[in-house]
Amino acid sequence: MKKILLPTDFSDNAWNAIFTAIKIYNSVPCQFYLLNAYEPDALNLLGKKTQQRLGVIYDSLAQYSQQELDKVLAYLHQNHPNPKHRFETISKSDTLVNAVKEMVLKHDIDLIIMGTQGATGAKEIFIGSNTVEVLKNCTGCTMMAVPSTYNFQSFKTMVFPTDFTRSYRKQQLSPIIELATLWKSKILVLHVALEFVLSDIQKANKEILKARFLNLAYDFQNVEMEVNVAKTIENYVANTRADLMAIIWRQHTFWENIIGETVVKKIVFHTDVPLLVLPE
Repeated sequence: MKKILLPTDFSDNAWNAIFTAIKIYNSVPCQFYLLNAYEPDALNLLGKKTQQRLGVIYDSLAQYSQQELDKVLAYLHQNHPNPKHRFETISKSDTLVNAVKEMVLKHDIDLIIMGTQGATGAKEIFIGSNTVEVLKNCTGCTMMAVPSTYNFQSFKTMVFPTDFTRSYRKQQLSPIIELATLWKSKILVLHVALEFVLSDIQKANKEILKARFLNLAYDFQNVEMEVNVAKTIENYVANTRADLMAIIWRQHTFWENIIGETVVKKIVFHTDVPLLVLPE
């Protein structure tokens, strides 16, 4: 049974991520964990309030968290019944990152699915700070970030950008292979560069990737870099009307230019399709 973690702050964005998850894996036996983390550190803003007063507010946060989770659970049972799906709610007094890390270890989570947009009111769909913090601190678990306006229908086409500089382990690619098999998707392997002469290592890694995708529909695409890697990929995804983009999380490489903290703060990179982040 597939174990999927669904962090929620009860926002529309979080609801959309939940709906997307249950539609993607509609035919797959799944155990879903609905997680809400509320931060007790926020109480420090009250300064020198009495301990009793802090306790009352703390209890209110805990009560609100569990009540809202119960509402989510009741709604899903009533409106999205599926004998293949089971749900469990978890209310945690902790930071989102700490709560997610604990859940991943405790329940042997296969996949984290959460929204991309924070409560900013911005029209752009972008990778919000909470999502990035989870990405940066839970690098051993596959994660899917779902834009708030995304309406899942099918995964006909997936884009997988890579520079072929590292080999691909079977387990590492299993999430995208599973989705491509489930939805009969075509994978477009995208190489963004200024020139496309591959080194011996890159050629070998490309052959490994062919072996990994042997029973799938796939195609290799070379696209010359435009302004930067992120913008080139963004344009390619839009032009091909892809349904999902998958990347391998790597720090200290050009991928930091895509989902690094600086870019997020400047809202340079945005996407209107889910982003599947595969662990390194």
